[in-house]
This record gives sequence, structure tokens and C-alpha cells, in this order.
Amino acid sequence: MFVASARILSVVLLSVLLFCQPVLAQEKLNINTATVEQFSELNGIGEKTALKIIEYRKQHGAFSDVAELINIKGIGEKKLDRIKDQIVVEDEKKTQ
Repeated sequence: MFVASARILSVVLLSVLLFCQPVLAQEKLNINTATVEQFSELNGIGEKTALKIIEYRKQHGAFSDVAELINIKGIGEKKLDRIKDQIVVEDEKKTQ
């Protein structure tokens, strides 16, 4: 009886962990603090585009809206649509 209960409990706990993992992994990337490596994890953003984003950020200051990424060569409407649910704009000072 105890062994059967332990197995059932193990299956339930494993199921909860597996189903919760995608939710936990969906933390959005702050484009005002992201590194080249972090940007490169986004679908369609390679190292060259990531470097362009960071260079743009250095020249123009912090982003105020994710739509500003359109100003970067290599990011168009379609690419922005693919990544917009994965990114966020947050003030650097608030995240520290």
C-alpha cells in the first residue's frame, strides 16, 4: 500500500514539475540590460544582430518600447512579431 502511494505521489509531483517548467521558463528578456548571449537565445536573433541592438542602445540610450527594435537593421516587423512576447522594456535602475 505504501509503495503504491509513494509511486502515485512521485508521478503526480513529476507531472506538476513538467507542466510548470514552461511557465517558469517564460521570464521575459529586458532589452535594456540583455547581453549578446541573452539576445542570441531569441528566435531569429544571431550574434551580429545582438551586437547591433547593444550598439544602438549605447548610442541612443535605453529603449522605451520594444517597437524601437525596428530601428535596427536586420529587425523588421515579422522578426519583431516573433520575439515581442519574449522581450520587455524595463528601466535599468528598477532591475538593480
